[in-house]
Formats: sequence, structure tokens, C-alpha cells
Amino acid sequence: MPDGSSVSALLPGARKGRGALSNPPVRFESTAREAFDDGWDSLADLAELPPLPTTLLRERSRSALTYNDSPDIGFDRSINSYRGCEHGCVYCYVRPSHAHIGYSPGLDFETRLLFKPDLPALLEKELRRPGYVPKPVALGANTDPYQPVERTLLLTRQVLEVLERFSHPVTIVTKSAGVLRDLDILGRMAQRNLVHVCLSVTTLDPALARRMEPRAAAPLRRLQAIQALAQAGIPAGVLAAPMIPGLNDAELERILSESCKAGATRAGYVLLRLPLEIRAMFEDWVRSHFPDRAARILALIRETRAGAMYDSRFGTRQTGTGPYADMLANRFHLAARKLGFGNSRVVSQALDCSQFAPPPETPAPARQLELL
Repeated sequence: MPDGSSVSALLPGARKGRGALSNPPVRFESTAREAFDDGWDSLADLAELPPLPTTLLRERSRSALTYNDSPDIGFDRSINSYRGCEHGCVYCYVRPSHAHIGYSPGLDFETRLLFKPDLPALLEKELRRPGYVPKPVALGANTDPYQPVERTLLLTRQVLEVLERFSHPVTIVTKSAGVLRDLDILGRMAQRNLVHVCLSVTTLDPALARRMEPRAAAPLRRLQAIQALAQAGIPAGVLAAPMIPGLNDAELERILSESCKAGATRAGYVLLRLPLEIRAMFEDWVRSHFPDRAARILALIRETRAGAMYDSRFGTRQTGTGPYADMLANRFHLAARKLGFGNSRVVSQALDCSQFAPPPETPAPARQLELL
């Protein structure tokens, strides 16, 4: 299997460091563009295109907290500092949300990123509202809170600083070892049972990871992050997600075992989800990267979705249905019990909401002096 550095040479149109092979049209637009070879072999030039840069776009937020009433996830509120994600995971179920802001779920999703600089201030304002009832808030429900741009923008760290001052519980899901940058905050919160961190580990094969998640941390770095979190006394878990039938699902038990050795105390898994534009994008990706087994992979996915490529119903969208999906679930539960995870889910960490208390507001003159 060739490594990720050779993908652009193997796949016409692929861009180095990016996951999507195309930029499908925005479904809300009335017009669409289609590549056309005019007879001068112009499409062949796409194989030599330079890397796509990341463009940062400022977004003015109306609120910091996003609420949901989904019955099959373990939180009712989340914070997302970014729209789009540089990690470039081709399978990301959040990609279609980029269409709502006029961008493609393809390459736009991983190269045109919106960031919310006013989010920490908005969060503090919302947490001070009379009658606010605290419950664990999720970071990483949509795009990764520790994607590469976080190194300079520091929005996730600023959000954590607000949550710590308010003694507000938080759960984090990430593919990045960048979470270790905030060990100081997370360690203090962990001492008060206010935080749980989960590393998403899709595969232990670095070559496959480079193809699936071109700008995410290497698998070994994620295991090392679990170990570092555990050694710092921060509850850490592993999310084996997504499991893709015929591609990485054979690694399920080993992912759980290696994560357990690293110090993970909770585990979960999610079956591949392909809503809206992601279905065609994933089919194109798997046929391009794995032509020898693409038909088998796609057939197994349909087997777990009652003949379709996706089923969005609550209760089954994350686990699928049918014999193959049942076998995957049984494998997970058996391995989890053997490793001491039991039947616990990653999101079931019982965090303490009783400590929540808005701190005294800093007087306006004092805030002005801080600027001097």
C-alpha cells in the first residue's frame, strides 16, 4: 500500500494533504459545474496541481451553545469554534453542513474554514443567564476542536478557560494530540470531575490513516495522547470511529486493546455514516484508492443499511442493522468486556454539574486597565 505522499501522483485531481477528491456543487444552488475535457488533455493537468491553501473566514456568532434533542447521543449541548475541518477526513458526516453557508462539502470543507473569535465572550454571557441549568457540554461534536488552526487561533483553549472559571463540566472528542497543550486546564478540571477526553482512533495503520485523515495526528500519536492524559489523571477514552465494513473494521479489537494499554478507561464505536453529498464523495474515494475491493466495501455498507448507503433513523444511524452490523456490535461488546471497559459508552462519564457557579464579574474599569 503506497503512503499518503504518493496519492497525488496516483490519483488525478487529488491535492496533497487533502482528503476529498472533488468539490461537489452546493445542493441549494440552481447551477452546477462539471469538469469537461476540451480535447487538449486539460484534465490531465489536474494531477500536477499545487497544494490547496487554507483560507480562514471570520464568522460573527449569535450564540455559543448549540442545543439538540437527539435521543441517541449522550449530550444535549455543544460548542463548535470552527466550521469546516482541516483534518480532511473523507468520511466526515459533518461535511454536508458546509452547504448551508454556500460552500461545497468537498474540498471547500477542508480549505475554507470559518472561525468564531467572539465565541468565548458569548459563552460567558450565556452561562450567566438567570435560570441556566448546567449539563456537560461537548467539544468536538461537529468539527475537531484541536484541528491545526487551533494552534494559532486558541479558541478551544479560551473556551476551556471560561468553562473552568464557571466550574462547568465538558467532554472532548478529538483526533489530535494537540489536546495535550491544554493539560494544565484539563488536569485541574479532572481533579474536580469536570472533564472527560476521548481520542478518536480510526485505524492503527499509518498509511491507511494518511489516506483517510490526511491532516489528523498519526495513530501512534493518538495512543500517546491517551497515555499522557491518563498519566496526568485526566479520564480518557477511545472512540473507534468510523468503522468501515471491509476497510478498517477488522482492526476494532486491536484498536480497543492498544487504547486500553495506553490508559483508556472507556470505549465506543460508530458505524460509517454517509448522509447527503458524502455518499457520492465516499464512493468516488473508495473506488479511486481501493479499486480492487471497492465493490465489496460498498456492498457491505449497504448490507448494514438495509440495502441503502445510509439510514438516518435515530437508534440505528450510528450502529446500522442486519447480520453484519450485529456482528460488529457483538465484537465490540465482547472485546470491551474482556478489556474491562464493560458496556460503558464514551459519553457516559458521570461528570459533576453541582459545582457550577458563575464567578464574580470583573468591573469594567479593571478590564480597561488590562489593556494598558
